[in-house]
Amino acid sequence: MPGLFITLEGGDGVGKTTQSQLLVQWLEEAGHTVVVTREPGGTDLGLELREIVLHRRGEMDPRAEALIYAADRAHHIATLVKPALERGEIVVQDRYIDSSEAYQGAGRVLGSDEVRDLSLWAAQNLLPDVTVLLDLDPVDSRKRLDSARTRYDRLEAEKHDFHARVREAFLERAAQEPDRILVVDAARDRDEIATVIRERIHNHLPHPA
Repeated sequence: MPGLFITLEGGDGVGKTTQSQLLVQWLEEAGHTVVVTREPGGTDLGLELREIVLHRRGEMDPRAEALIYAADRAHHIATLVKPALERGEIVVQDRYIDSSEAYQGAGRVLGSDEVRDLSLWAAQNLLPDVTVLLDLDPVDSRKRLDSARTRYDRLEAEKHDFHARVREAFLERAAQEPDRILVVDAARDRDEIATVIRERIHNHLPHPA
């Protein structure tokens, strides 16, 4: 497809929202048409599923959780992401398949391969052109969350061991796909991080920035 698909990944509190905003601003100033989205919650249906999977009270079976994420992804890719890419636009997305592999596959111990296969099927095998993995020790990310949150969602509220497994899974995937995944130390200055991201993405742009 003529467009460019960029995803931002990492644990909770690593700064994905900040870096997404900086990246989108840079791309738009360079004249690109950018679609900004997230998973879950990038569509009207996704907003309903996001509320269920992240904020519903009570227990939820891990497989049910994984399937809800997959349902959101199937609708999101088919109705928003692929059409934008086919129009030649740039999609900047907060979380995608790598998050499911890390959170449900490793964090929930469902098996990374099984969750990845499910996610790829839901997404029609669409992978990002570039993925930025913002990496931070879970202890430090928890401190950031504690200073910014009054309410945690179901995943943010999990214990340290869960988030340690998530981080390890992200890094393992990055080691397997270095051409796609850029690992950035999220403890660095935000402008330094933004510069590193721009340098990686520049050569992938559909039109020179």
